[in-house]
Amino acid sequence: MYEPIRTKPVVHRVGGHHSDGRAGYPHSSRAEALDTQLAGHLAALLAVTDELGLDGAAARIAAQVTRLRGAEPARAARAEVADPAGLAALHRRAHDLAGRALVVAASRADTTVAILAAERMDAHAAELNLAGSH
Repeated sequence: MYEPIRTKPVVHRVGGHHSDGRAGYPHSSRAEALDTQLAGHLAALLAVTDELGLDGAAARIAAQVTRLRGAEPARAARAEVADPAGLAALHRRAHDLAGRALVVAASRADTTVAILAAERMDAHAAELNLAGSH
């Protein structure tokens, strides 16, 4: 009724066995995975920081992304956000991203990035408090 499958399962084609699920697949260490995750959070924070036009903070964040990735990150243009609600939304987003970066930096014991992320959280929280939208 049905045609039998004539090819070997994928596990066998890449050189692994059913008992060894990792054989033949690229895998990274926990430290490499955390580096990748941290660089991603910092790159997202950098994009929002660029949009806010915070050049000094953006330069510090870009330096850390470059250190983690080994290449300079893409940069965003400054956003032309004039309304207070739009600025508050950007500061909330940056605060959240800095918090995520702080958690990952702490788990990989990267003190430099942890301090930078905490400083960015404080700066964005202060901006939100000034705007009265926190």
